[in-house]
Amino acid sequence: MSTDEQTQTEWFEFNQETIEALIEDGSDGSQPHTIEYHFAGSDFEILEKAAVDVFKAGFEVGDAEELVLDDGGMVFCFDAVVERLLEPELLNQDTVKLLTIAAKHNIHYDGWGTYFIESE
Repeated sequence: MSTDEQTQTEWFEFNQETIEALIEDGSDGSQPHTIEYHFAGSDFEILEKAAVDVFKAGFEVGDAEELVLDDGGMVFCFDAVVERLLEPELLNQDTVKLLTIAAKHNIHYDGWGTYFIESE
């Protein structure tokens, strides 16, 4: 298995585990969730080019922010946002697209998060 395939497999496992945890905790899996995919890089111009590609891939892109790391280093980051049901196939498709864009621009893809939606 190549490093890219291994990375993809690890993210697919993350997607599945996160979805299961959200549903076990009572988040309403039948409702679309706002999914925020996270990216980071040390070069603002490169990150900006990646953001354009993410936008072209159908995601809403937030403004880049500057973040100071624990070691004093500096990175730039942005979120790509989309509404999705908590279905592994959909999130895995997004993951493949976004990992490809991150690799193309040599930036860091840092997974995703969402907000809890109570069942009605």
